[in-house]
Amino acid sequence: MSNTRFSPVSKRMALPWALSVALLASACQRAGVATAPAMAMPATTTAPTGALPAPQWSPRVRELLSKMTLEEKIGQMTQLTNSTINHTGEQKDVTLDSAKLVPFIRDYHVGSFLNGEAVPPTQWIKYLSALQRIAMRESRLHIPIIYGIDHMHGASYVSGAAIFPHNLNLGATFNPEFARQTARATVVESADLGHAWVFAPVLDLGVNVYWPRVYETYGEDPHVASMMGAAFVKELQENKDIAPYKVAGCGKHFLGYSDPRNGWDRTNAHISEQRLQEFFRPSFQAAIDAGLKSIMINSGEINGEPVHSSKAILTDLLRRQMGFTGVAVTDWQDIIRLVTIQKTASNEKEATFLCIDAGVDMAMTPYNTNFCRFVKELVQEGRLSEERINLSAGRVLQLKDEIGLFDNPMPRADRLSRIGAPEFQQQALDAARESVVLLRNEKKVLPLAAGKVRRLLVVGPSANSRANLSGGWTLAWQGRAEDAYPKEVLTILAALKKEFPNAQVETVPYQSASGKLGLPNVLAAARRADAVVLALGERPYAEGIGNTSDLTLPEDQLQLVRTAQAAGKPTVLVMIGGRPNIIRAVAERSEAIIWAGLPGFGGGQAIAEVISGKVNPSGRLPFTYPQFAGHLSNYHHDNNENSLELSDFGAGFEQRGPKYRPPMLTEFSEGLSYTTFQYSNLQLSDTLVGHNGTVRAAVRVTNTGSQAGKETVLWFLTDEVGRITRPVKLLKHFEKPLLAPGESRELLFEIQPKQHLSYPGPDGQPRLEEGYFTLRVGTLAKRFRYAAPAGQHPAGPAATGSGSH
Repeated sequence: MSNTRFSPVSKRMALPWALSVALLASACQRAGVATAPAMAMPATTTAPTGALPAPQWSPRVRELLSKMTLEEKIGQMTQLTNSTINHTGEQKDVTLDSAKLVPFIRDYHVGSFLNGEAVPPTQWIKYLSALQRIAMRESRLHIPIIYGIDHMHGASYVSGAAIFPHNLNLGATFNPEFARQTARATVVESADLGHAWVFAPVLDLGVNVYWPRVYETYGEDPHVASMMGAAFVKELQENKDIAPYKVAGCGKHFLGYSDPRNGWDRTNAHISEQRLQEFFRPSFQAAIDAGLKSIMINSGEINGEPVHSSKAILTDLLRRQMGFTGVAVTDWQDIIRLVTIQKTASNEKEATFLCIDAGVDMAMTPYNTNFCRFVKELVQEGRLSEERINLSAGRVLQLKDEIGLFDNPMPRADRLSRIGAPEFQQQALDAARESVVLLRNEKKVLPLAAGKVRRLLVVGPSANSRANLSGGWTLAWQGRAEDAYPKEVLTILAALKKEFPNAQVETVPYQSASGKLGLPNVLAAARRADAVVLALGERPYAEGIGNTSDLTLPEDQLQLVRTAQAAGKPTVLVMIGGRPNIIRAVAERSEAIIWAGLPGFGGGQAIAEVISGKVNPSGRLPFTYPQFAGHLSNYHHDNNENSLELSDFGAGFEQRGPKYRPPMLTEFSEGLSYTTFQYSNLQLSDTLVGHNGTVRAAVRVTNTGSQAGKETVLWFLTDEVGRITRPVKLLKHFEKPLLAPGESRELLFEIQPKQHLSYPGPDGQPRLEEGYFTLRVGTLAKRFRYAAPAGQHPAGPAATGSGSH
């Protein structure tokens, strides 16, 4: 996510030296080899020296730390799952077995618990009231518990709460207001229940569509993710409607988690230091600048090193460079994974040392208290200092103090009427409407005119499914069985029946319970229909359960589409799921294609209204949709021989002949509307800009169609020559005006060199190089030049000498 501000990175520590030293030191330590006493510093970086700045504890935290025993401090660094303290040992059981809880508080001083599933608000209050009462009673110093919960798209573990679209859909809206509304609904519907620590937002960059968590991201663009994430964090943590409570957000998953080399969850990513800085850091930096109070750590590895044990990333980058002062919590069992999976520690005690030494503050252990014993032994042996434990325990206590847990630890039940409020349901529906992306509309088959459609066939695995619309992290980790979803949630079939009241809207089963296809029935029904809506895609999944080796639409669904197309009627493909399925084999013969992603509980109605024309689609793809399972490319890739026209979509098509298939089905930011927009009169205030100057860009956008519509106006910049290979283009600014038919509006973008023309080197320091830049908006482009004053090198070692741009 490109930073929307110019960070004074030069005042912070440099990453490459930190990475090199930390990786070498940890490798030597594990191998029992002594490291050299000194190494030559790269001329352009500064080695991290000394301790971090002294923490600024509140008076309450200072007093507590002065009174706490070592064991009590370690307990604050420990987080257990609810299955350790309920009656059944299952996550869905939101009840409390006090006999199990008391020893964890009295003997181990555990500071945090997490987890659960969607149950009625009164059940959450009963459970967390009892938990907090016992914690305050059994804790010698009366320290409250902070309870963590995965509310990923609304208060998704509270029955009756509004379920918003997942983040990938919010990215498709290009409207940060929907991220803010999601955060507001989340805290208003859950803070009173005792949900003080929300494990959101996901700030990972969705650059690998194989990754099963890509739907939790805001997409592949760093600027969009920065804007969305910061809006979410600010509202979540500063909301006044929940007073006297406050809630802490948790940015996930620091850092580089979303680009595993093989596409599978919790595996190794190969990411250069410069790419980490330019693409993966900005969304986290924007959230930290917005006040983010905690981060959850990447479960995988970067360049072979587990992030949980990387001091270079968790201390030198996160804290020294990025200025983060909050709590860093592990993900599920990730300390022990150094032993069982990643094989970088020989035993759990050694893994614990590596992670705490690297910068971990709290361990989501989450099943036992071995962590407490190992940390205590490490302190007694002198490998960890008590000052180091004070630092992490202090951060946890400071977090609790800042959100008011000491003053207001108990849930309350007098505002439960706000849960499921019509306001939140409407906002979730509006977000779903703006997230639907119309990718193809041949012969303007959409919208389907209500008066002309007498018979409509709706068929496919997502036609009558509420679960498919919502995806994972809805009501439960992997979603729930179909009959567990609220009956008032409209499926696509039910919504189309409502939207076309005078038509016969029907469905037929295309597959038996045993998996046998019933395609003759589909063909007969398609021939009777005026149009066919094929609701395709995936069942819910979360994390590694969703790992896949092939994005191709399953064969049974491909056969279904071909059968419907054989009837000769207009077909509308509606793609439902957390990532793009490869539909190359059937896309050509489909008159209309809609990407609907995971639009949440309002998704069925939103899709139906787009099909009917009640809603004019305005969504844009937040990722690049691949055409082939083996070729993935983001829009901000480097230049190559196949992309000289800045596009993987059709570069070289004419030269390669009519059988050439471009590798991307649809590019990032593509999306159609039922109206048309024209861009004109792109003007720059100057074609030469200096270090402290600005360039004011203006463009006129006109709705040239016959109905009102929202147009996402995207401003891209291309740095034509750079010492480090530059992306073909990068989004720097966007807005989304609503324009009436015939209405024109002038839109502005003020280009500031430090913010928009620089890029980070591997050391995190900004490089602002002289030369030419191209600004693109709509179909228009203008070129301008940046030139630093003579003798001035404003931003980093490569400010000059970048060659002739």
